[in-house]
Amino acid sequence: MTNEAIQEGQPSGLFAVFSSQNSKFRYTYNKIREVKSYRIGELFAAYRDILWDDGRHKYNVSSFIGEIDEILLGERFSTFDQNTLDNLIGTLRQRGNSNATINRKMAALSKLLRKAHKMGDIHSLPEFRRQKERAGRIRFLERDEEARLFAAIRSRSEDAYRLSVFLVDTGCRLGEALGLIWNDIQEHRVSFWITKSGRSRTIPMTERVKEVIKLPPTTEGRRPKGPFTKLTQAQYRAIWNEAKAEVGLGADEQVVPHILRHTCASRLVQGGIDIRRVQMWLGHQTLSMTMRYAHLATNDLDGCVVVLEKPRADEASRPVESSVFASPLTTPSPSKSARRPKSEAAAVKAVGKSSKVK
Repeated sequence: MTNEAIQEGQPSGLFAVFSSQNSKFRYTYNKIREVKSYRIGELFAAYRDILWDDGRHKYNVSSFIGEIDEILLGERFSTFDQNTLDNLIGTLRQRGNSNATINRKMAALSKLLRKAHKMGDIHSLPEFRRQKERAGRIRFLERDEEARLFAAIRSRSEDAYRLSVFLVDTGCRLGEALGLIWNDIQEHRVSFWITKSGRSRTIPMTERVKEVIKLPPTTEGRRPKGPFTKLTQAQYRAIWNEAKAEVGLGADEQVVPHILRHTCASRLVQGGIDIRRVQMWLGHQTLSMTMRYAHLATNDLDGCVVVLEKPRADEASRPVESSVFASPLTTPSPSKSARRPKSEAAAVKAVGKSSKVK
């Protein structure tokens, strides 16, 4: 009996017959599904629209998966074992990827493989272990840098300038701002519905934001769908890069549009806003994301110095006493002079006895 015959459900002499005239159940062989092998790129093409929404994140994931497929030399898999994953991580590290970057790429790969495994495209999954990330330096704009950069942006595009002011005062992501429509804006507040975390949020607007959010005069006679719908991400980034080069920030790789979000968060923390409210303002899904800015709240530590300095001043003016160095866990015994004389103690004892006799 061949394996093909067994897979088709034909009985084999190697197995006992699982049916009889008196049995209530009859066991039959089901046809075994064949598991094919796939390239990582093929799996991504099959499931990308199901797993990721359109936008910049999907574009980045596409780049990640393309690089992974290239490292694996387009190899086809029916199982993705641990050794393959470890070699992949090692290659990414040799290419200069930081642990944080490796984690982003592995998150995309893990999501894709879990979907493929669920759909029966691959047999097994490796164990994905998160690489330890170091807390990196957070770059934010100083007030003078903001003024120079925004002036250069404004000289190129009034719409790009309005968007820049909105981003730095609201701390929202670029995609969140570009996706706004007029119904998302109330008199004093703005609501973000299309967010990275999938959770909507509403925040109050500064006076500066209220000014730039107003509908600018137009000669076309048509009202745009939202305050920034005339711009695309590519257009804004191009204007941004030209402006930052003009003001001498072209060599700073951290000066990207997302720095405006860091700048907003840093100013909130430095201004004394508690970290929980900063989390709500930015729309972070977890507090750990917001804690990256916690070290900027230097004023919160000033009270610690006051507490540490106070004992020094007190000790300098206090006379040294032996009792100060006594253990707080022991109670000192009374001195001999404070003890009651034996004769007095005996007299008290005798009086007590006489009162009992009476």
